[in-house]
Amino acid sequence: MLKRQKGAILVLSGPSGAGKSTIINAASGEIGEYYFSISTTTRHPRTGEKDGRDYFFVSKESFEEDIKAGNFLEYAEVHGNYYGTSLKPVNEALEAGKLVIFDIDVQGHRLVRAKMNDITTSAFITPPSLKELESRLRTRCTDVEEVILNRLKNARDEIEAVHEYDFTIINDVVAEAAEEFIIVAKAARLKFSKETEDKFIEQWLH
Repeated sequence: MLKRQKGAILVLSGPSGAGKSTIINAASGEIGEYYFSISTTTRHPRTGEKDGRDYFFVSKESFEEDIKAGNFLEYAEVHGNYYGTSLKPVNEALEAGKLVIFDIDVQGHRLVRAKMNDITTSAFITPPSLKELESRLRTRCTDVEEVILNRLKNARDEIEAVHEYDFTIINDVVAEAAEEFIIVAKAARLKFSKETEDKFIEQWLH
């Protein structure tokens, strides 16, 4: 009898302001048990952020020691600060059979693919257009003009990598995007690891 791997990975990428967190929250009751990966970062906490809830906040020295020790699934340097995903909680969640959800950038997605491709599914979440993204960023009134312009510049670069993802979810209407996300999350759980496939072939032949 074929047994699936312990868990699966679902990578989500897309511009800041695309509504990734909103979609996950809207779909959370329909996708089974999951672990939302919390990144480790060297940047300082923003107002209201808590260590262990929003991020794991560490020093640059500590982060670089963990890089050398191979303790990150993926990491990247963004705007002078490190961001990365510690392997320990990810492996624990996979062993528990959970769907591990990452909200990481294009560079991070490439690194995850390089290391754990056979249990990874990915989706790029985006507003319908750059113009709509700009409207959303300005409407939420949380960023200064310089930050907004930088986010828009990054979005122009990120959209060029959309073909690298298994699925694209256009977040025009949240309810519809959430339904598509549920389908993608369920599909991610059905993906076999190479090890599982090899065992299945051996069992099937005998």
